[in-house]
Amino acid sequence: MIDRRRLLVSAVAGATLTGLFVPVMARAVTSDPAEAAKLNAIFDAMFKEVVATSPTAATYLGLDKGDNAAAKSKLDLPTAEYLAANEAMRRKYVAQLKAIDAGKLTGMDAVNLATVLYDSETSLIGYDRYRFGNQGSANPYLISQLGGAYRDIPDFLDTMHSIETEADAEAYLARLEQFATLLTLETGLVTADFGKGIVPPDFVIERTLTQMNASIAAAPAENGLVTSLVRRAGAKSIAGDWAGRATPIVADKIYPALKAQIALFESAKAGATHDAGCWRLPGAEGYYDFGIRSYTTTTLTGDEVHQLGLTQVAEISTRADAILKAEGMTEGTVGVRLGEMAKDPRFIYPNTDAGKQTLLDDLNAQVRAMQARLPDYFGILPKASVEIRRVPPAIEAGAPGGYYQGPSLDGSRPGAYYINLRDTAEWPKWTLPTLTYHEAIPGHHLQIAISTEAQGIPTIRKLIGFSAYSEGWALYSEQLADEMGVYDADAWGRLGYLQSLLFRAVRLVVDSGLHHKKWSREQAIRYMVDTLGDQESSVTTEVERYCVWPGQASSYKVGHTEWVRLREDAKAQLGAKFDLKGFHDVALSSGGMPLDVLKIVVGEWVAARKAA
Repeated sequence: MIDRRRLLVSAVAGATLTGLFVPVMARAVTSDPAEAAKLNAIFDAMFKEVVATSPTAATYLGLDKGDNAAAKSKLDLPTAEYLAANEAMRRKYVAQLKAIDAGKLTGMDAVNLATVLYDSETSLIGYDRYRFGNQGSANPYLISQLGGAYRDIPDFLDTMHSIETEADAEAYLARLEQFATLLTLETGLVTADFGKGIVPPDFVIERTLTQMNASIAAAPAENGLVTSLVRRAGAKSIAGDWAGRATPIVADKIYPALKAQIALFESAKAGATHDAGCWRLPGAEGYYDFGIRSYTTTTLTGDEVHQLGLTQVAEISTRADAILKAEGMTEGTVGVRLGEMAKDPRFIYPNTDAGKQTLLDDLNAQVRAMQARLPDYFGILPKASVEIRRVPPAIEAGAPGGYYQGPSLDGSRPGAYYINLRDTAEWPKWTLPTLTYHEAIPGHHLQIAISTEAQGIPTIRKLIGFSAYSEGWALYSEQLADEMGVYDADAWGRLGYLQSLLFRAVRLVVDSGLHHKKWSREQAIRYMVDTLGDQESSVTTEVERYCVWPGQASSYKVGHTEWVRLREDAKAQLGAKFDLKGFHDVALSSGGMPLDVLKIVVGEWVAARKAA
């Protein structure tokens, strides 16, 4: 099944680049036209096959119209035949791409080949070694508090499935019917995984059940699956008994399918372990290494990740300590003092609808202020706008604090930055500017929208994301905001920036602690609370997130460290010839890629600047 999160937000990557990217001096000055044409023909075929076989991807990309309008009535259904075809498609294109002579390619052709082959070969590692979970990716549990149709499809139908015509509303009803089928198929896959011993920890099961039960708490007629259709059809004056037709589907098909999933997870509770890491899963030897390779696009070991985290935690804590002391806060550890600040009433929005709206208004003001600064630091800016949205209340209990959703390829849908407002106390005012710069601009929105709109990148690459590249850029953007001077008169805001960096450095320690050093959930929570001073409720959600995505939490700081290293190395080599706008433009307009490919792209830009 095509995983929208993997394809379009922070997809896996991780096989070694050895043999995939020919060094600059060994390549032709320009690509051989015939070899480049063969490569681009493969990319075109890959893209067309993905869109043809994944109706949800077609909708996400804004391509469920015209000749492909039939996709709008369908969902990706993980039948045995579908899963086998998806794997076969991967293997077919890996073989074709490996037959391309990389020595005859240069520039973006070489980058495109290395990047797509890297992603595809990494998927094959998953298929070859780990026949469970979200196969082909480093996600061991198909359904959890962070994934599964029960969680993803209602939001997909509400925010991605556009309703402009009667045909769109009819397609929505058809997708409701398929949603029930999808749930049943997923239940069968998870039942098989449970039979292999691939069972989430007991606390993940509890969190998942909380969200599943919330999805059936309302009467069918009041469920968002019905009200979304009724509301949007009404807004377009599309006549029809949409409530009367949608409600029986929800009541008689979707709710029973959801209740069957709930029953499956309830039955698994008694035998579930409390052990948090993927090290305990049968047949999962080396799974954390796979996660590290997948998400960080490096071959760092668990010990190396852990030590990197400890080193950076110490360095960032020292910087935060200096600001706290300068502001008169001298007693206790950095974490204790940050915790005191987080509870200070002057920094807390009221946990009311009005308070939450004020918080959203303030975020929008921060985006507007940053937008005005961007032309001084970037030569290329995206056309797509970004919207700030609240995480849907039905899933906020287990959802991350904030995340980004990219714009459609056709420009019909803007980017969106989601913030979790389950409790405004989790967002002291001094922490919010940095979150905005990370999730919106100059962070995820700038990077992903520029990549989406860039020329010279085959469309298939625009479906692939690399967490270390994108999350590393978002952290680099936080640093860049500080370098722009946004905190020159705001010591608390700068402290929020350092706390964010500290949070990601702590993730290195906790992620490797859980999956490599066999830490317990409670040990991980205590380390984060003590080091960061965060509320235990938000820390608990974070730790449980790391438990179901081995390696993903490490991608942020690993990527940030490499982005900064590449920039500083370019500065050192170029001196007066260094151009910050040029560095940003070449690295972003080349699209998402593994860190080793980014290193080569920046290296070639440096060489060109030297020659100029």
